[in-house]
Amino acid sequence: MPKPTRWWLIASFLAGFAFAMWAEELIIHWKENSLHLSAPKLHFLEGKPLERLKNGDSVPYDFQLTLWVGSRENVFERSAERFVFSYDVWEEKFSVTRARAPRRSISHLTAAGAESWCLDNLQVAITGVGGQQPLWVRLEIRSEEPREQPPILGDPGISLTSLIEIFSRPAHGAQPHWTLDAGPVRLDDIKRSSSRGS
Repeated sequence: MPKPTRWWLIASFLAGFAFAMWAEELIIHWKENSLHLSAPKLHFLEGKPLERLKNGDSVPYDFQLTLWVGSRENVFERSAERFVFSYDVWEEKFSVTRARAPRRSISHLTAAGAESWCLDNLQVAITGVGGQQPLWVRLEIRSEEPREQPPILGDPGISLTSLIEIFSRPAHGAQPHWTLDAGPVRLDDIKRSSSRGS
C-alpha cells in the first residue's frame, strides 16, 4: 500500500492537473476592482449563427458573467452584455457592437479577435470580496435566434435587467449556447494586473 506521503503527492499532482485544465478553459484576471476573463479554447462563431452572418444577417449574442462568493448559494454579482455581430463577405472580417450604453464598436476582426474582444469587454465587480474567500465564476453565452432579434438600428440599447431576465430562463430547443465554469478559487490566487492583458 502506498505511503500517506505518496498519496499526498499524487493528490497534489491531480489537483494541479485539474487546475491547469480549468485554466485552459476559463482564465480569470484580477484588474483593479473587477474580474476579467479569457477563454482561448472557446469558439462561439460557428454553426448556424456563423451561417447567418455569412448570409448577411446581424447576429446578437448575449453574455452573462456570474460570481458566487463563499458558497454556490451566494450570488455576489452578475454582469451581462449584448454584442451584435456582422460579417464583411469581401474582406472576410467581423464587426462587433456592444448594444448596452455606452456603445462601443470595432471592425476588421478575425473570428478569434471578435470573440476575444467581447470577453475583454465583460467584467464583474469584486469590491468587498476577501482574498481568502472561495469564489466561483460562470460564463454563459447565447446566440439570439432570428425571431427573437430586437430592432438593431435606432434601438436605444438593452438594459442590464432585461439581459439578466433572458438568462433566468433556460435556453430553448436548438438555441446555440455555451457555458463555462471555474472555481472554487481564492481571489489571492488569481493573477492580478495593473493593465488589461498584462
